[in-house]
Amino acid sequence: MKIISGLSGQSIYPIIAVRDGIVFPSTENVLLFGREKSVIAIQESLKKDSKVVIIMQKNPNINDPAPHDLFSVGVLAKLEKILKGDRGELSILVKGEERVRIMEFTKQLPYFEARVEKLQEVIFENQETQALVRHITNELKKAVNLGKGIDFIFLMNIISGVSARDFSDQIAMILDVKTSDRQVLLEELDVVRRLKKETELIANEVKILELERNISMKTQQKFEKGMKDAVLREKLKTIEQELGDETREDKDIKELKEKIKKAHMPSVAEEKAFKELKRLSQMSQYNPEASYIRTYLEWLTEIPWDVKTSNDVDIQKAEAILHKDHFGLKKIKERIIEYLAVMKLKKLKEKEKSHNNQPTILCFVGPPGVGKTSIGRSIARALGRKFVKMSLGGIRDEAEIRGHRRTYVGALPGRIIQGIKQAGTKNPVFMLDEIDKIGRDYRGDPSSALLEALDPEQNHAFSDHYLEVDFDLSEVMFVTTANILDTIPDALLDRLEVIHFPGYTEDEKFNIAQNYLVKKQLDAHGLSDDETKITDNVLRLIIRKYTREAGVRELERQIAALLRKVAREFIEKHLNGKTVKVSDIHKYLGPYKYTSQMIEEKNTVGIVTGLAWTQAGGDILFIEVAKMPGRGNLTLTGQLGDVMKESCQAALSYVRSRFQVFGLKQEFFNKLDIHVHVPEGAVPKDGPSAGIAIGAAMVSSLTKIPVKKEIGMTGEITLRGRVLEVGGIKEKVIAAHRAGIKTIILPKNNKKDLDDIPSYVLKDLRFIFVTHMDEALKEALYVGSHKFQFAHLAKESNGEKPPSPVKN
Repeated sequence: MKIISGLSGQSIYPIIAVRDGIVFPSTENVLLFGREKSVIAIQESLKKDSKVVIIMQKNPNINDPAPHDLFSVGVLAKLEKILKGDRGELSILVKGEERVRIMEFTKQLPYFEARVEKLQEVIFENQETQALVRHITNELKKAVNLGKGIDFIFLMNIISGVSARDFSDQIAMILDVKTSDRQVLLEELDVVRRLKKETELIANEVKILELERNISMKTQQKFEKGMKDAVLREKLKTIEQELGDETREDKDIKELKEKIKKAHMPSVAEEKAFKELKRLSQMSQYNPEASYIRTYLEWLTEIPWDVKTSNDVDIQKAEAILHKDHFGLKKIKERIIEYLAVMKLKKLKEKEKSHNNQPTILCFVGPPGVGKTSIGRSIARALGRKFVKMSLGGIRDEAEIRGHRRTYVGALPGRIIQGIKQAGTKNPVFMLDEIDKIGRDYRGDPSSALLEALDPEQNHAFSDHYLEVDFDLSEVMFVTTANILDTIPDALLDRLEVIHFPGYTEDEKFNIAQNYLVKKQLDAHGLSDDETKITDNVLRLIIRKYTREAGVRELERQIAALLRKVAREFIEKHLNGKTVKVSDIHKYLGPYKYTSQMIEEKNTVGIVTGLAWTQAGGDILFIEVAKMPGRGNLTLTGQLGDVMKESCQAALSYVRSRFQVFGLKQEFFNKLDIHVHVPEGAVPKDGPSAGIAIGAAMVSSLTKIPVKKEIGMTGEITLRGRVLEVGGIKEKVIAAHRAGIKTIILPKNNKKDLDDIPSYVLKDLRFIFVTHMDEALKEALYVGSHKFQFAHLAKESNGEKPPSPVKN
């Protein structure tokens, strides 16, 4: 049955704008009015029939709304009871009567007045309507049970059997919804649709109330449990006191006191520990600071203040351990044995307790994979001490070294003190790995924090920010490692005794692989010496054709790759044994990765074989010089660094300054362009040691005299033609030997470096030591019947007869 509710027709009423407190038809509510327009409109309505139209604002933040700031649909309401406040505001009991729509505003000052039209509502009284009313009633009761605040009389009026229209308006009145949702309900004239919308809104409100109740219950349970635990603890404490037993808190304090006494700290540290223990005993165990103090005291008591391993060192035993663990490294082993000898001698003279009883800090410098880190473990074994390794690579925070202040949450001692605690002794072998890779940023400079720890004159009183007391590091044997020295600050480098680790020769790599790496990888892959054999030729082939490095890491990886393939064959083919031969290598490891750079096949003009040092060991490089018609330009290619470019400029200036000697015209350079190229072009190259090779290549190209193919050379050149000493001689000579070079030209001051080169390399080579470029040219260029000779040039340059070649 369809019922039409409401009266038609238009009337003029005062308009009152409200922010959000709308009343619905058939409901009443107390509203507060304080704006001037609202008060005047109320006063005018009281002179007539006490009726006004209440309209909601679109934006509640506007204090003086204009007509366009108001919704068009509102409620015609009657003002029942009025109470005036102290500041002129009016509290009024307002009863809603009809929904109305504003047709036009007839007045805007001093208050709003408009012509309104009463709206008709549509409702179908059927089973759906009844079901909606009943469902909303049940949801409302559920909301009340969950804590929704509704006046009891108002609630009884709602559920007492009013019409569906009145029921809908009364429900809309009590819903806790946004202003926009209220306006939607007000403008909805179909009661059934309005009831459906209210069903969604009250269901959402019930869901929120349920969540609030669950949160409240959980919070209450936690609070009650905390209170219960606190009460039970106090009761337990009282019972223990009545029985004469110690409380758990007293037991903890007593245990910490015993630990402090047993730690045998220095007097200053012990005094600090007892002071903190007293603070802890006077503090409630529930105080957050109590846990910080307890952690601090545990650190103080667990640090080995006076625990150390024996220093009775057997020199012969230590030497045997070093030889067993590492092949080669003669100088390094000698230095470690000297260190042990000094230590033992001082102990015999009872000077062990002196703060200066430690030699300087050792710093192992060399390319990756040559055994710098592993030899640290061997030193610890040889000394019979504990070994601690601390990697410094990438550390940027000073607190990593010195620790954090105890004021910070989660503060800890620095990694040096942590390492001492981990070792359990105050005199471990402490390796600071990758010291050249320390960073710095706004958090401080960790390398500066290491200055105190690595200075034998200061580290007997090392200060850690967390401990707040000094710790004696003078008995710790610090060993540092680095790949390069350039990035280590000078102040830190000054405290280190640098020991250079050269790259391994091919023979040394072969022995390391045969005696160490193969056995290690056989165990790692579940194989044994009896069933798997790798021939010597296979190892040498892997070293020459599949690796190019100073160390042996890539060699070990290639051996591992080889044994993985062998292990698979054992499973798939059910083998009982396997001997890996040279013919198997291509199948297991694929094509050769590297080819040895060999010398030129014949004497060539403008090409000289130079010797180079890299982090991967020594190598040879070919320096090519070409001349062409031009205007005196010098072109340099091959990714040459700044120092190497300057060597090219110096070599060219030397050649130009001696143009007459080389049979060149005075203005030869103005009509030529010279191009210097050093293959391989993709590999960066730098350093001064190619100076004489570049000079020789230039002279050869300009004079068209070929260079002897079997000669390699290295040395720095000056503008006057002097040949200066360079580094990396061992690696360079070994590379030349591997490439088939027979004669090597070296600076005279590098003669001392031949002591480090293996005898089997020296016996195959002829060395020529020079002090001037003229001497090098005499030996390097294939002069033959050319009109000028270089012997008199050498004599002229040095004032003496040139030295004879040295045959080793």
